[in-house]
Amino acid sequence: MPLPFSVRRPTVPAKDGASWPHVIILGGGFAGAHAVGALRDARVRVTLIDRNVYKTFQPLLYQVATAGLNPGDVTMFLRGLSLKVPNMRYRQGEVEGVDPERKVVKLDEGQKGIQELQYDYLIIANGATTTYFGTPGAEEHAMPMYTRSQSLAIRDRIFSELERSSREDVAGHDKLHVCIVGGGPTGVEIAGALADFRMQELDILYPEMDPGTLQVTVLQRGDELIKEFSPKYREYAAEELRDRGVTLRLGHGVKSVGYDHVVLDNGSILESDITIWAAGVAIPESVKEWGLPQDKRGRIAVDDYLQVKGFPGVYAAGDIAGQDEPLPQLAQPAIQMGQAAARSIAADVAGKPRKRFTYTDLGTMATIGRHAAIAEIPHVGGLSGAMGWAAWLGVHITKMIGHRNQRAVAMNLLSLYGGTRGTHQPNPVVGEVDSLRAAKIFEEQAAHRKFGLGAQAGDPSDVLASGKSSAQGLRKKPEKKTAKAERTTRQAPGARHVADPSQD
Repeated sequence: MPLPFSVRRPTVPAKDGASWPHVIILGGGFAGAHAVGALRDARVRVTLIDRNVYKTFQPLLYQVATAGLNPGDVTMFLRGLSLKVPNMRYRQGEVEGVDPERKVVKLDEGQKGIQELQYDYLIIANGATTTYFGTPGAEEHAMPMYTRSQSLAIRDRIFSELERSSREDVAGHDKLHVCIVGGGPTGVEIAGALADFRMQELDILYPEMDPGTLQVTVLQRGDELIKEFSPKYREYAAEELRDRGVTLRLGHGVKSVGYDHVVLDNGSILESDITIWAAGVAIPESVKEWGLPQDKRGRIAVDDYLQVKGFPGVYAAGDIAGQDEPLPQLAQPAIQMGQAAARSIAADVAGKPRKRFTYTDLGTMATIGRHAAIAEIPHVGGLSGAMGWAAWLGVHITKMIGHRNQRAVAMNLLSLYGGTRGTHQPNPVVGEVDSLRAAKIFEEQAAHRKFGLGAQAGDPSDVLASGKSSAQGLRKKPEKKTAKAERTTRQAPGARHVADPSQD
């Protein structure tokens, strides 16, 4: 009998695998990755396509943005899926189009010419992308948080501005304002993390600065936060944030965004040195060119089996899929839809009847900060405070793909939030902190700034007219963003939370 771990798992399909039907999966997010896993025992060849070589666990991106976790803690190498799915192959590229009549996916792999891949079955799971709702100045000055590189850009910007601010003369010291647009779970979580950082670590790491230097504000068009929850927990979240010193500006939308300010729909101007955009997602415009039916929100219309209406063999799952009664664009629906689409394909290949997709609601969760979270779970009830936080931590860890990620996140979060203020050793995960460049841009923007030393207070349109100013330099991203990149297959950003489906 072989000893445990002495036998290698197969890493190639069976000998007759070359003749098996070919399944292409677009997108390695929650829906795509779980679709791969559900095809492990099917007699099919699987090709997973994504521009990124890793899957991002997006419910914890806010921890990366606030220096609580390493980016590697929340990402998994997509090729690692072949350990359990030996019939899967990964291919990096940008999807340029889909031709459902010819059963072809058009792929840009950086080489001359567009590559065409033939498929027998197709699962479209390339998710959604950030939308600014046409808000003037938002795309130029606000910072989204739906990808790993965007989270790193926010983290580096925060610490660059803190370093710059720490050098200012005490007498004329200007506060550092962070405004978060969107009062859903994403906005609430990053606001709570920043408030905890200010309360627990700021005065230790920056003793020359008053902790009150860092101001955190949540801007929400509606009158309440996290509308996904019951009124009881909406109020709990609001009170917890207020207790942590977070300012809530409810009932007013953002009219425009400038380098150091936002203009609300009532005309008031708020200082915002860093504007974080957590206000919504939309389906990429390029999907319209694929010739597939879409609903009024741009989602691909699917039937009860998640098959695209009128196109046999083509399925959609996750953020991009729209049933007659669409589900929230969140992680748990994406996971279940990806698995269901894959099971339908496996059944069809095996000559068995397919099963209709039914969604199982596992509840909603959100964390507000240190030892404070909320959870509403069907048939169990609601949890808040430390119990809610423990449940939130347990669910998120168990839902991560990869044992290394699970161990790293568990240890880092317990270290971050465990102990007391007297025993906690501040050690934020920092990266490219370029406060020299931040200071240079701050001076260059004097003519367009509304606040701070040397600001020229004028009409807000002055800032918007400046277009893509040098302030863009502070929004460094490890990955180059192009118009083409916005059309690529990416992980479903709407899948914000594992057991806490959270649409901002």
